Amino acid sequence: MSPTPDPGPSRVATSRRSGAVTRAYVAARQRYGAAGVDTEAALATLAGIPISLQCWQGDDVQGFEGDAPGSPGGGLAVTGTHPGRARTPAELRDDLECALSVIPGRHRVNLHAIYGESDGTPLRRDTVHPGQFQGWVDWARRLGLGLDFNPTCFAHPMAADGLTLAHPDRGVRRFWIDHCRRSRRIAAFLGRELGSPSVVNVWVPDGFKDTPADRGRPRELLAQSLDAVFAERLPARHLVDSVEPKLFGIGAESCTVGSHDFLLAYAISRRKHLCLDMGHFHPTESVADKLTAILPFVPGLLLHVSRGVRWDSDHVVTLNDELTAVAREAVAPGVLPHVRLGMDYFDASIDRVAAWVVGARALGRALLAGLLEPPGIRAAETRGDRTTRLALQEEAKGLPWGAVWDEHCRRHGVPVGEVWLERVGRHAARTAGERAAA
Repeated sequence: MSPTPDPGPSRVATSRRSGAVTRAYVAARQRYGAAGVDTEAALATLAGIPISLQCWQGDDVQGFEGDAPGSPGGGLAVTGTHPGRARTPAELRDDLECALSVIPGRHRVNLHAIYGESDGTPLRRDTVHPGQFQGWVDWARRLGLGLDFNPTCFAHPMAADGLTLAHPDRGVRRFWIDHCRRSRRIAAFLGRELGSPSVVNVWVPDGFKDTPADRGRPRELLAQSLDAVFAERLPARHLVDSVEPKLFGIGAESCTVGSHDFLLAYAISRRKHLCLDMGHFHPTESVADKLTAILPFVPGLLLHVSRGVRWDSDHVVTLNDELTAVAREAVAPGVLPHVRLGMDYFDASIDRVAAWVVGARALGRALLAGLLEPPGIRAAETRGDRTTRLALQEEAKGLPWGAVWDEHCRRHGVPVGEVWLERVGRHAARTAGERAAA
């Protein structure tokens, strides 16, 4: 996938590493087989799980609107000044190609409405249209990718007071309803052109910094606006509708209109997918526990995988306990077909391409660990043997899942281990001069 020739490590070194990986995998397969796990089945399943990479990691949520004023706001705060931010669609796609070239599997890319392309005139959100995303479709088709989509209800003068779809002014609400309607049409266009349904996820930052006198009226308006947004019937084979709640945001600490309770009830009553962002809940809440609690009542779930060190701080995803727990639930029997996975974080304190790679590979490892769970754990629980269940859960932590992950990388033709850093480093070196000079 790399857009330029990449010499990589020597052929001899690559061959030696590949042989070592294969030998380690053979031993791991035997060890897992003794525990009743078919590693080949796990690898086949993992290869079919797409992860949607968030385009906004590559440019610090700036987009390509032209003259559009305003900062992200609404709880969004990109930190860091690492050089190399993508400034054009071509640069952003170039960076994404580099990241995808070292992430095993076939994945997707998640776009916001502010990432369209025009003839040089500033983009308007209330008139955004599919033609502005043709370049993304052509690129995705060339690489065999699917595309997902989001309306951008922030960083705009019409969102300056912290309200959009719940705004008391009918004209402001109409502006954002039109924007979200057009976003759904763009998503349907992406899904139709690429032959894969595009998830269109609606999140609004609406809320109050201090205690509101009336919480009911804004929520009534938000429900009415969402109904208007979803009123147009578009083919389910082309798009999947989702709504995303939040605990609170910067400038909305006292009341979030689209809270978890509100949008959970909305998703259930309107038969929409619900997005669960791992950073949008209280730090002591288990997002993993929510999957099977909600799935019986909604068509499906969208997981936005993030890492909130202090609430929704959107740190790069790492292989921690929270990620392992969520991934394990996502691949549980009967759950996987109803869960879609996307990344959602933005970090400008490190190389942006590396941030994509670290997060996506961490999620891939967590998914694999869940797929490799020995069946004896569930069997012990079924017969009421909690002692054996606990003991087997602990023993499973020491199984050689890392050797299986390395084999997954080898089979998909991507670097095993930390070697991927070399390719990303060469990409950074190639692009540094041209981006610094502009």
